Amino acid sequence: MTIDDILGRAPVVPVLIIEDMAHAVPLGRALVAGGLTVLEVTLRTPVAMDCIERMAGEIEDAVVGAGTVLSSATRLAVAHVGGQFCVSPGLIGGESADGPIPLLPGVATATELMAGLDMGFTRFKLFPANVAGGVEALKAFASPFAQAKFCPTGGVNAKNAADYLALPNVVCVGGSWVAPPDAVRAGDWGRITELAREAAALRV
Repeated sequence: MTIDDILGRAPVVPVLIIEDMAHAVPLGRALVAGGLTVLEVTLRTPVAMDCIERMAGEIEDAVVGAGTVLSSATRLAVAHVGGQFCVSPGLIGGESADGPIPLLPGVATATELMAGLDMGFTRFKLFPANVAGGVEALKAFASPFAQAKFCPTGGVNAKNAADYLALPNVVCVGGSWVAPPDAVRAGDWGRITELAREAAALRV
């Protein structure tokens, strides 16, 4: 799959911090049932890589990848366990759009965006979106960087996601609101499916 194939599947990419591996598969299935089929498991917990492997192997129709990827070695490791994409908070030195699996690098400024384009990328995560200028920054990027499209993440929520998705240079948004920690801990998969269904309906 290309990065465009992945980002185009749903308007919202859930950004998941999974503390307990027992939650991984039911959480993923609840999100997929609601129409969010691209799942970003952040590498912020000891079980994250194992969660990616299980979710990729056990959840039909899911495209499972890793977030908080900080190195070339980690990109390779994610591919090795069956992950289908990587998301980084910034540009990874030496990496390019060509690689074992698609990489979505993060940028926050025009200078970083220019560097990313020079590395061969045309799809980026604006991160942290709320700090980097949000909707207004993306509007400003549209004309000088017409070839670039974005998945803004960081401070994106149910209230402002539609504002981002209305922009022509936004393919999708990343957000954690569809998997509230209290719902995950309680195993309230029905609530998560409903939140996912509402988020999937944000496509404009």
